[in-house]
Amino acid sequence: MKFTVTSRGDTHSDQLCEMIKKELQLGELVFDEEAPDIVITVGGDGTLLEAFHVYAHRLEETAFVGIHTGHLGFYADWVPEEVEHLVTHIIKTPYQIVEYPLLEVVIRYRDGRASKRHLALNECTVKSTEGSLVCNVEIKGETFETFRGDGLCMSTPSGSTAYNKALGGAILHPSLASMQLSEMASINNRVYRTLGSPLVLPQHHTCLLKLLNDVSVQVTIDHFNIPNYDENVDTIQCRVAEEKVRFARFRPFPFWKRVKESFISE
Repeated sequence: MKFTVTSRGDTHSDQLCEMIKKELQLGELVFDEEAPDIVITVGGDGTLLEAFHVYAHRLEETAFVGIHTGHLGFYADWVPEEVEHLVTHIIKTPYQIVEYPLLEVVIRYRDGRASKRHLALNECTVKSTEGSLVCNVEIKGETFETFRGDGLCMSTPSGSTAYNKALGGAILHPSLASMQLSEMASINNRVYRTLGSPLVLPQHHTCLLKLLNDVSVQVTIDHFNIPNYDENVDTIQCRVAEEKVRFARFRPFPFWKRVKESFISE
């Protein structure tokens, strides 16, 4: 089996990476940064998000497992004290594959530039960099509402615990093939109206955001800024992607237990 290890970049994470690499090679696994069967991330959820985007072109062949060297994560669910146990599992134990839905984002332009397709593990956000964002929200080809406000966030179920939750969105179990649209400071008065509530859309629905005013917008995918998106953005289309992210599970770690430990338990 081929593997690679990525680090957040701090001293502790780097040391763990070197130890994991050495032990797995002693276990006759092959270190391969180009085409790994398993990617081990050391740091936190952000480290795993970065690794996901590096290997997004080979999701059918690559599985991910995360070790957190900070706070407990939703993707990085092993702690440094368990690294030897994890290494033994990777060498000796066939792992279970758990798949989570992803978000497909297609951006189209007014000036004839080719459209761009992205995959998001957590979310896609659209924000105005000056004034309010005004856009039509179309669902399955029909206009649902005209949004006015700071911006919109479209999240995956696994990403529902991230920025989506901070915006008042619901937490969705990752087994649900769906996406969620949440508002950022919408304008609601006698003239302008929006639903004012998060929307959960199923797998077979497409959501299209059609920009109506000539403002510069910033599009982010998993909090990574997408460069060169300006007043020429025409539409942003979101749907549940055909691809899925694959996680290597060596033990059960229920989603609702992670939610409780992250937000409720002291």
